[in-house]
Amino acid sequence: MTETAEGRRLLSSEAEARAYVEAWGDARANERLESFAQLLLEENQSQNLISKASEEQLWTRHFADGAQLLEYVPRETYANGSPGPWLDLGTGPGLPGLVIAILRPEIETVLVESRGRRVAFLERCVSELGLSNCRIEGQRLERVAPFESWVISARAFAPLEKLLRLSAPFSTRSTLFLLPKGRSAAHELKQTKPSIRNMFHVEHSLTDAEAGIIVSK
Repeated sequence: MTETAEGRRLLSSEAEARAYVEAWGDARANERLESFAQLLLEENQSQNLISKASEEQLWTRHFADGAQLLEYVPRETYANGSPGPWLDLGTGPGLPGLVIAILRPEIETVLVESRGRRVAFLERCVSELGLSNCRIEGQRLERVAPFESWVISARAFAPLEKLLRLSAPFSTRSTLFLLPKGRSAAHELKQTKPSIRNMFHVEHSLTDAEAGIIVSK
């Protein structure tokens, strides 16, 4: 782990990223991560799940990018099981949803994805990895039966105001939003109306010195 000139922590290599991610889980979780990595890279040859350029930075760009969201969730809140589902919107190939489900089996996760081929891939991963804590909702969010979410994450689902509108049936006053927004995080939050802007703040990402995560207060 290195620091930027501003004193921010930053994962500077695949080895650092891998060590960071593996520290969140146990030996079984790490075996599953290895298997997930293989499944993801294999499937990426037939459908575009992640960019080809990022395949060599899988642990930094995709696994650590998801695992770092656990920094904002105190372990004592889910030590004996999560107080509700962790909802991952537009999960794509399971990023970050499957990473969270693998690392923390005590957290109930629900992954929403509407694209058929990706749904099939997600269901295959859940089955082959034995993730009993993970449920796939293979349909548009608007068609999913509402429930109260403990955490809502979304990596590239929708602009903040639209995301809040669509996720309203699944959120409560205590729902924690964790939204990796890349390099647009601060700008996107600044462009929202004050009533929404005051509900969130931006945390820096451990995987990109210029990227941010929009987190609810």
